[in-house]
Amino acid sequence: MSALSAPHWDLSNVYPGLDSPEFKSALDDLIQQIAVFESFFDEQISATDEKTPPNHLAKLAGEMIDRFNQTFELAETIEAYIFSFIATDSFNQQAKKLLSEYEQTKVRLRMLGVQGQQWIGSIATVLPEILKIDKTAKAHAFFLKETAEQSRYLMSEAEESLAAELNLSGASAWGKLQGTVTSQMSVDFELDGKIQKMSAPALINLRSHPDEDVRRRAYEAEMAAWETVEEPLAASLNGVKGTANTLNRRRGRSDALHPAIDAARIDRATLEAMLTAMKDSFPMFRKYFLAKAKRFGKEKLPWWDLFAPSGKSDKTYSYEEARAFILENFGSFSPKLEALARRAFEQHWIDAEQRVGKRGGAFCMGVPGVKESRVLCNFDGSFDQVSTIAHELGHAFHNECIYQAGKTPLQSETPMTLAETASIMCETIVVNAVLDRTSDPDEELSVLETSLIGSSQVIVDIYSRYLFEKEVFERRAQAELSAEDFCDIMERAQKAAYGEGLDERYLHKYMWTWKPHYYSAGLSFYNFPYAFGLLFATGLYAIYQQRGAEFVPDYINLLASTGEDRAAELAARFGINIREKKFWEDSLKVIEQQIERYCEL
Repeated sequence: MSALSAPHWDLSNVYPGLDSPEFKSALDDLIQQIAVFESFFDEQISATDEKTPPNHLAKLAGEMIDRFNQTFELAETIEAYIFSFIATDSFNQQAKKLLSEYEQTKVRLRMLGVQGQQWIGSIATVLPEILKIDKTAKAHAFFLKETAEQSRYLMSEAEESLAAELNLSGASAWGKLQGTVTSQMSVDFELDGKIQKMSAPALINLRSHPDEDVRRRAYEAEMAAWETVEEPLAASLNGVKGTANTLNRRRGRSDALHPAIDAARIDRATLEAMLTAMKDSFPMFRKYFLAKAKRFGKEKLPWWDLFAPSGKSDKTYSYEEARAFILENFGSFSPKLEALARRAFEQHWIDAEQRVGKRGGAFCMGVPGVKESRVLCNFDGSFDQVSTIAHELGHAFHNECIYQAGKTPLQSETPMTLAETASIMCETIVVNAVLDRTSDPDEELSVLETSLIGSSQVIVDIYSRYLFEKEVFERRAQAELSAEDFCDIMERAQKAAYGEGLDERYLHKYMWTWKPHYYSAGLSFYNFPYAFGLLFATGLYAIYQQRGAEFVPDYINLLASTGEDRAAELAARFGINIREKKFWEDSLKVIEQQIERYCEL
């Protein structure tokens, strides 16, 4: 296969097709389950309170949990199946229609979740007794305790119901608009002597092209393209952030960061310790940026050189070479990891081809009905994309550990912070394997460059995204922002993070347009969890280097348990204190060693 001959994923083992009787039956089954569940709440749950005999409450709690697990598994499988068509072809009108119909059903399921959360909160005082009585409740003790704690941030049932319904034509619609606009945009671009129609992801991927002229022209074409759609995307972002601010205020949240911290299962002290360590590390990253600029004969890096390769830059991977490379290095860590990756390749879990209509970036989604995952990426033959596949397969391995451990959906709700652990661990495995075996300085430089590009993005650029989102939330509470406002905030955030490392004349003021993480009212600040994942996984990898193979079973058990405890308690299993700045500093020192080596070469 050539570098650009990459496969599409296959979900035919989930359902034969969107028109199939099996898929229609699944939708009907979901609607029926929800209807029965609603009757269960109306007829049984609503008739109880904390004064109801504990034995009866325990029985109802166990039954409610079983119903949620059954319904969530079916709903998540259906949603993943529909989304698999939309993510790879935003022109698919049938899939869009089905998603809209499904979302109407999902509102009912979301309201059952609200009712369940309110009920658990109302019986919080007797939860300890309930956990002693019912085995299912005891097995879901963390879920019940966390739900009771978070129930204080709910509006009334009527308000939550209205918010869920309005979301379909509000924030969710704005998010869909962003996905449609960015996935369907294409640009005519001259490459290899001919004009090609390139999708936005393909154009963005040219940032790592070995030819500076190509990188610069791609950057200029990208900036010009985003300018043509800045107004609808600014409207989308205003809609999403305005909705989030309103709901946070009505739910009693102290600020926009509050629900994100709770969802991440950390506290502000942990976040501040990590952010402070990140900010303190900027001088070493700027040293790397300036050293890279010097390699290109410049004083500072323009944005189009930020992702440029160094060293042996003519190396490209066919998809088959990427596959073999990943399998070999995963196998050196764990046969279970290699086996999972082999299944993913052989059973066509990965959609890797770049094409118009397909979403940019990369992600992994679980398909719980078949206990599998699916990976989307935009493969272009670069080592960066090889690392991306390894990253997403790490998510798939995380899912596999949960499935193999027999965890239920309610036991599997992993916070964003810990969701990046396995993915970044897999990236680290691949990069370190190459660094350990190469004796060629040029190859070492090339791999170090790829690794440091990734690390600098996750530490420096993520910090800029955190600053951007924080200011957007604060200012959106007062008034809508213009596209010019968003660009200004983004540029100032990038200057604060990159400092003298980048050429201030050539930043990326339109970063906010194509990052989908900004466009979800229910998932704010999906930036700092990436930094948490990198530094936490780096710390774990250091422990793996000390302990060797005996580390792997404990690591697998950790991944299987990420939905059943807070981050600090899970980290403590390995003697890690995430509330102390020192842990984050120690992980950053590992990256500093790579920077020092990069500067030596």
